[in-house]
Parts: sequence; C-alpha cells; structure tokens
Amino acid sequence: MATVILEAKVRENLGTGAARADRRDGFVPCAVYGDEKDPESVCISKSLLDRYVHKTNFFSTVFEINGVGKKGQKFIAKDLQFHPVTDQVLHADFMRVGKGSKITVRVPLAFVNELASPGLKLGGVLNVLVHEIDVVCDLESIPERVEIDLTGFEFHHTVHAHDVKLPNGMGLPLGSKNFTIATVVAPTIMKKEEDAAAATPAA
Repeated sequence: MATVILEAKVRENLGTGAARADRRDGFVPCAVYGDEKDPESVCISKSLLDRYVHKTNFFSTVFEINGVGKKGQKFIAKDLQFHPVTDQVLHADFMRVGKGSKITVRVPLAFVNELASPGLKLGGVLNVLVHEIDVVCDLESIPERVEIDLTGFEFHHTVHAHDVKLPNGMGLPLGSKNFTIATVVAPTIMKKEEDAAAATPAA
C-alpha cells in the first residue's frame, strides 16, 4: 500500500482558545503518540486532511507526517472528531507504528460475486450492517479491503465477523465480538407470503 505524506507543524500554544485559532487559520489540531515516544501536538492543513478523511480506507492508510520526529516514521489514524453540524474535522489522532509491530486497523469490506448468490438473483436484498472491520496485521500487510464472497448465499443467509476469511497472518482483535455484518433479506412480497403462511392454522 502506498504511503501518504502529510505536512505538519508543531503547535506552539495549546488549549481550547489556541485550537480555535488554529482552525480559523485553516489548520486541524492533531495529536501523535505511540511507539514508546512522548505524545506531540501538531496541526495539519485542513485542505490537506480533507483529501483523505472521507475515504473508506482512511483508517487503514499508512501516513508519513513530516515535521514530527525523524523522517520516514510511519503513522496510522486512530480517531477523528467532527463538528456535529458542519461535519468539518475538528481534531485527529495519529499513532506511530514501529517496524515489525502488529497493529489493529479498520479496513473497508467489499462484497463480491453477487450474481453467484441464489438469494440475490431471486430478488433478495443484501442488508449490510457493517461496512468496515478491525483486523490485526503487520504494517506492511494492511489490505486495501477485505472481501466477502457471496457465492451460494440463499435467503436469510447471515455473515458474522468470525465467518470472514482473512489473509494469512491477519486476524481479528483479541476478545472481539462476533457481530453480524450482513444478511440476505427476502423480497418484501415473498416475506409477506411466508409470514401469512406461518400465521395460517394447520388444517
């Protein structure tokens, strides 16, 4: 995966007032931490961050942040805060990643082979509840996406987190819950017929 370069500058003043001033000047206050180094407060151009924050793979992108520590240090985004009304980025957290470290990253899900799903071919709908999943992997092995193969999926087929086939060397975070990711829902008319049949008393 390609590395994205971000230019940053150290924040001279901290606190709520200073953060507002940074935002008025077109910058987003950011915190960088991890890899057994002291946390640092920096700011990054809002226009630069806006190129990436709304992409589905933002949290699985590897960044280099110039102006922080030694050149070439790798980072991944860990948190974003948005304004509740304008949806503008207010703050971002980035974590340093040391070479050889195992990290947890949020990766987009992609559903493939819809035409090979009998349920979808008969008019069913894929009800997607989760569009991303956390995985544990090496920095060098972060996938752009994790694919879920829909081949053979009938009506009511449900995919859970632990059903996802991950590449070798990759796994789910320890203690992660087995949540539902997606299910194939029958067409509305067919569902009504099924419900009516179930409600009809046996002769």
